[in-house]
Amino acid sequence: MKNQLSLFLFLVSITVALAQKDDSSNGVYGNKYINAAWGKLDKNKDDTYTKAEANNERIWNRFSYLDANANNEISAAEFRKLEIPYLETGGERKLNVLYKETDEGNLYLDIYYPKNRTKGQKLPVVVYTHGGGWAAGSRHGASNASFKTVHTELLNKGFCVVSVSYRLWNKKRTTAMRDCVIDSKDALRYLSKNSKELGVDPNRFFSFGDSAGGQISQMLLLSPPETLLGDAALADYTYTMVAGVSWYGPSDFEKMSLFNHDDRPNFTDRFEPRILKPDTDPKDKLAFYREMSPVNYLQKNSAPLFMIQGDSDTTIPVKHAYYMAKKATELGAPVTTLIIKNAGHNWRRVENDIDPTRASIIQRTIDYFVSHL
Repeated sequence: MKNQLSLFLFLVSITVALAQKDDSSNGVYGNKYINAAWGKLDKNKDDTYTKAEANNERIWNRFSYLDANANNEISAAEFRKLEIPYLETGGERKLNVLYKETDEGNLYLDIYYPKNRTKGQKLPVVVYTHGGGWAAGSRHGASNASFKTVHTELLNKGFCVVSVSYRLWNKKRTTAMRDCVIDSKDALRYLSKNSKELGVDPNRFFSFGDSAGGQISQMLLLSPPETLLGDAALADYTYTMVAGVSWYGPSDFEKMSLFNHDDRPNFTDRFEPRILKPDTDPKDKLAFYREMSPVNYLQKNSAPLFMIQGDSDTTIPVKHAYYMAKKATELGAPVTTLIIKNAGHNWRRVENDIDPTRASIIQRTIDYFVSHL
């Protein structure tokens, strides 16, 4: 399953628009999208994708799961056996729910209900926003590894779990980080608009995400519902955030020194292409950076935030958690931090075992949500 999910997430990154135009299939990735992805791989149109053709060991390894006969070739028939991973909950699921149409493609969300749901009950909702640098990843990451464990246990605790797709940044730069946030907020507005039919409580929304999804989680939690509007048909629908968790998500883009893992004064601004569009007026740059920085929305009466960061993370350094905690102290805002020793991005072990353990991180995350029910 791990290899299968890794392959699926890779396909999402190379077929962004198509992957977001999902169909009603609950298990098998729709044939038209498989065909589109296959067309990008099978460039010589011989119905076979080979290890030699991949010309990249790392990429081939992501595909090797489908090489059933281990001949270093993947046929079109083998490729079409790819399945989309979903949470297996034992409860009701509403999959591939269309919540928004955009010029770049339709956007969907998956809704998972607890097994012992009572008829007419309005459930608290944990909204999961996936990572991937605002440019890759998929809502199907909700069923992967640690996220699967967190979400399954939250369902057992009586939460509804919703995993959201959002438009992804691309090299043509037709979308930006701002669109990722707006789409995710529109997903909350959609849930609010349809709360009665969906059986969810719009006054008990929680956010959860990792990396880029951690930044989005913070933005959902801290920015007012009436800000960053998208779909006009959803603009009037509001909601209340109760609490949120960010795993290794950035808190500020203006203070670029936060992205230095060490204390060297020099830094590279690697986020400008994802925050600004090609036609952005240079004089507006600072305003966009500030708009996408969750720390700027923090207030004394903000909903509680739990930031968990690794002290050896070179992608999103631990400085972001320290900086958010410092601002929270100044404002008297409810921010809690947990710093994981020896942990890189994605809780990767750096030299020594991470401390506390991954199991502890998962349990602390679950406990935090439950404590705010």
